[in-house]
Amino acid sequence: MNTKDSFPIRSKERYILLDALRGLALLGICLANFPEFSLYSFLKSEAAAEMPTAGIDYILRYLQYIFIDGKFYTLFSLLFGIGFAIIISNAMQKHINGLFIFYRRMTMLLLIGFIHLMFIWSGDILMLYALLGLFLPLFRNVSNRRLLICSALFLLLPILIDGFIGMTGVNPSAAVVRAQQYYCARYGITDDNFAFWLRDANSYADVFRFLIQGALVRVQEFIDGNRVFKVMGLFLLGFYIGRNRLYARLDDNKRLLKQIMVWGFIIGIPTSLLYAWSAMNAHLWGLAGHTILYTVSVFPMGLAYAAGFSLYYLHNKEHRIFPLLAVPGRMALTNYIGQSLWGMIIFYGIGLGLGAYTGLVCVLLIATSVYIIEITFSHLWLWFCQFGPLEWIWRMLTYGKKLGLMKHQK
Repeated sequence: MNTKDSFPIRSKERYILLDALRGLALLGICLANFPEFSLYSFLKSEAAAEMPTAGIDYILRYLQYIFIDGKFYTLFSLLFGIGFAIIISNAMQKHINGLFIFYRRMTMLLLIGFIHLMFIWSGDILMLYALLGLFLPLFRNVSNRRLLICSALFLLLPILIDGFIGMTGVNPSAAVVRAQQYYCARYGITDDNFAFWLRDANSYADVFRFLIQGALVRVQEFIDGNRVFKVMGLFLLGFYIGRNRLYARLDDNKRLLKQIMVWGFIIGIPTSLLYAWSAMNAHLWGLAGHTILYTVSVFPMGLAYAAGFSLYYLHNKEHRIFPLLAVPGRMALTNYIGQSLWGMIIFYGIGLGLGAYTGLVCVLLIATSVYIIEITFSHLWLWFCQFGPLEWIWRMLTYGKKLGLMKHQK
């Protein structure tokens, strides 16, 4: 089928709940990532303890592990899987080659993620999303039951892997660590200046040197954290939700949503307390024990957030919170990368240079302020335009045609 007849999803075809969930996920991701943007996460414990807000910071760190860490990337990953199901469904309705569109979309996202990883921030997730997204079509004809089984297997596999690593002492990321250490030695990045390098950077060249080794650190994190399996499991669960249009049939699934919310919190809150204790105390129950806690805390809590938010939407569709969050959610790519740019401007030496000077309480206040700015910018931008700036570029690259940006354009 000729892809010249293909078009992206129009505003009238969107579901405000999905956009609002995306907007909510952006807030959580902002709160989760800014401790790293601010270099607070890189500080040695002695330096963090000398902060004026050290006592409050310690409590907030616990609360982050309990309520934020991993929960909102869980939401983002579910929404990605749902989006894939929507793309395929819309393409079939319009008799368009949906797989061709999807592969082009993933290829362009891979390029955007690479630029983000190598030139802006080492904590990028887009490249992993794009690479794993390329495998999603393999599951498009799998039955619902097998799809859920595959999702569960992917989510549980990290426990077996880390158990094996704990017993054998194998280090799967050793080669990546050696490469990272090589670049650190080459550029003079040491344990003593690691937390301050970006704050003291006098030029973008210094920032780029740190980003090179940072990209390798990110690969190490993906390997050691078994992120490939976790994300793929969430993608498949999201694909199941999207294929069955559960987001569009909330009334029919009210009981299921209540069960997910209740059991998600019953299981997730106490295990999140243990997970936070493990994370703050160097995995005192071992690597496999920490991974078990992560699995039984992060995923149930993330699903409980999604279910609870959906139930609130079901009973309060006219509440202002939904359009407020949905607008930045429609510009999720722009706002996600925008958070990285704000992090550079505020905390790096090529900007205001506040990195490693601010305690966690100040960092989270700054993150909240950045998100409020993004909400304001998103509302102003979409008042005049059909798409966010990066969404517009991404769509044109995907569909291979010029698309009007302003609302009066087609």
